[in-house]
Amino acid sequence: MKYQSVLVLISAIVGTLASPTQDVLAPSKHRPLVIWHGLGDSYDSPGILKFQSSIEEMYPGIFIHSVYIDPDSKEDRRATYYGNVNDQVELVAEQLKHLHHLSGGFDAIGFSQGGQFLRAYVERYNDPPIRNLITFGSQHMGVADIPPCRTHDLLCNLARRAARAGAYNEWAQENLVQAQYYRDPAQLARYLESNRFLTSVNNELPAPRKNATYAEHLAQLDALVLVLFEQDGLVVPKESAWFGSYATEDGDDDAQSPFLDLGREVKEGEGERAIVPMREQSLYVEDWIGLRTLDESGRVVLASCDSEHMQLSVECWQPLVKQYVGSRS
Repeated sequence: MKYQSVLVLISAIVGTLASPTQDVLAPSKHRPLVIWHGLGDSYDSPGILKFQSSIEEMYPGIFIHSVYIDPDSKEDRRATYYGNVNDQVELVAEQLKHLHHLSGGFDAIGFSQGGQFLRAYVERYNDPPIRNLITFGSQHMGVADIPPCRTHDLLCNLARRAARAGAYNEWAQENLVQAQYYRDPAQLARYLESNRFLTSVNNELPAPRKNATYAEHLAQLDALVLVLFEQDGLVVPKESAWFGSYATEDGDDDAQSPFLDLGREVKEGEGERAIVPMREQSLYVEDWIGLRTLDESGRVVLASCDSEHMQLSVECWQPLVKQYVGSRS
């Protein structure tokens, strides 16, 4: 793809000559950290810079790189709504490869959709390797609805309207970021047929289209920390942060699909839709991505914040960062 080739070329040039995170610091006793921001944010937003500053106070001298799709802040924010996620992950892989501070491995934090994108990096590339991966409110099993936007956020509202109108058409799957992790339980057969990002990184397609390398790579993590926001009203369902998803109802048009999680035990609250939890998902039971291997060896951590989506209090994030970030290289 011409677009893909151009992205890789730009990443190589920018990453080598003019990275927004200048790779000129002296070696640190702390393992480096990479951050991937979420939807509607940019690599150098005030919130991201403040978070970086807080970690630098905890670990003086630590090297931190904030992932960017475009060095221009406005374009980087736009890329959280529009673009091909597979191309973006490839661009980031090339970007990280050119940062020599990361060559010995690094820890990583993904905010919201940045979390599943970093997991895609681990599964597909992981060179240089991630040691500990923390994801905050990420949509690992996709979303069953496109999150709402702020009233006056035109960029977001246009993308949301287009995604809701035709999330599984070819254009949306190539150009709308949220559509590429939209997993409608009432249209799973169509999702499996159309989606080229989430179906891939979750290894949901039948053999021979599964990729054994994904499981090998993910199982190399020292820890996978999955953080759920207990009051999350944007990620539907919020349990996606813990690899949970809505169960498919018997009688749905797609209920004959051989790929569905039908017949498994589910957790269901009164008046709520049934949730298939992580350990009941086919991708876990059959270990399609190495998640079960990680979990059974004690390397999957299920954590939560008692707040709304991406409302990060110090009490929530700081203990996790202290435990899983900043180890000596």
